[in-house]
Amino acid sequence: MKDDYLTVIRLIERLHRQFLEVIKGEIDRLGIRDINNIQALILYNIGEDELTVGELTHRGYYLGSNVSYNVRKMVENGYLIQERSTHDRRSIRVRLSDKGLQVRDKVEEILNEQAGKLGETGINAEQLEFTGQVLNRLERFLLHTYGYGPVR
Repeated sequence: MKDDYLTVIRLIERLHRQFLEVIKGEIDRLGIRDINNIQALILYNIGEDELTVGELTHRGYYLGSNVSYNVRKMVENGYLIQERSTHDRRSIRVRLSDKGLQVRDKVEEILNEQAGKLGETGINAEQLEFTGQVLNRLERFLLHTYGYGPVR
């Protein structure tokens, strides 16, 4: 069981890295040099929402310690619009600019293309749904292991 567990954890990491390489290849092909693959995914995940930096992490839209750096760079490069909240002046909210929306739309195209090609691999919707359920259970297990909540 331990070996299978470690294999799954390693595979998740590899899949994520490979997915990021697909995004990187596409933005490189488009000649976009002022944004990276992680930032493109952050833009995709924000979508039409207006969020605080903390909400990006809390909602799972960004995994990592450099969210503030990435947000700052995307603001500097014109992908995000940053404004102070009218209700809480300490809180800064971000939303996509037109330039950010274009990148978000490109990531959407990539995902749609990949989803269309998945059927050719023999992977179907039921298998993906089951895999998602197992991964969610693993996540809850790990959260419980470190005292963040009950296993469900």
